[in-house]
Amino acid sequence: MKMIKKPSWLKVKLPSGDRYKQVKHLKNSLNLVTVCEEARCPNLEECWNEKHATFMLLGKECTRNCNFCSVGFNKYPVFQGDDEARRISLAVSDLELKYCVLTSVTRDDLEDGGASVFAETIKQIRQKNPDTLIELLVPDFQGNKLSMDLVLNSRPSVIGHNLETSRQLHNRVRPHANYDMSLKVLRYFKDKDPLMVTKSSFMVGLGETDKDVKEMLVDLKKVSVDIVYIGQYLQPAKHSLKVSRYVEEKLFDEYREFGESLGIKTIKSGSLVRSSYMALQSYLKVISNL
Repeated sequence: MKMIKKPSWLKVKLPSGDRYKQVKHLKNSLNLVTVCEEARCPNLEECWNEKHATFMLLGKECTRNCNFCSVGFNKYPVFQGDDEARRISLAVSDLELKYCVLTSVTRDDLEDGGASVFAETIKQIRQKNPDTLIELLVPDFQGNKLSMDLVLNSRPSVIGHNLETSRQLHNRVRPHANYDMSLKVLRYFKDKDPLMVTKSSFMVGLGETDKDVKEMLVDLKKVSVDIVYIGQYLQPAKHSLKVSRYVEEKLFDEYREFGESLGIKTIKSGSLVRSSYMALQSYLKVISNL
């Protein structure tokens, strides 16, 4: 596929400023991983300045090798991070975070998929920071109900799992994941706790059609997802899939309007939208309408 030139309106400045430097220094001193940096998020500076941050648990290496992702691949990751929960709780406290998102690499090599690490991290954050709202962005845990119950019973404010791409493209984009499994995970969370706020995100620009986008929104509504984020795929590395198209903001608005017409409570749709972008704002919007 021929490389498509990135439009000028998609270019962002490099992060800077005192708040950015503070977060980066603390993150490095505590040996923490943020998805903000690993995924090369274009909104890093804005979120960090708003006292929002997304920490990535269980190391830097993933047991799946998705073709859109810049995170390192290792079928048998080596991770010595027994006190990771403690270190993250210290960072949340020192940074006085109002809203914290916890995500992870996928760890199919672990019996519980890392669910116990999510639960322990929430526990330790709340011991030091009882007022901090916590959102989880979890893998599919290969459909393991014990793992899903463990993260659900830790009582996050929001629990999310990303659909990432359309049914038609899943085998090419996420060869070791399953579209229907992701929907089943989201359905399970809502069925087990109807009051839990659920969330999902997907990218455009990987080869999907507008019809595919609408199908994803319909499918997410069917499993009662409360918050949906739609953003432009940006190729993170040379070996990653190339961008098939750059979607203009007008079309992102049309996606949002279609999703809202289905009854999805909150939709953020735009070229630079990422799954943790202004997450507190979306959560507050949902609970204000409950």
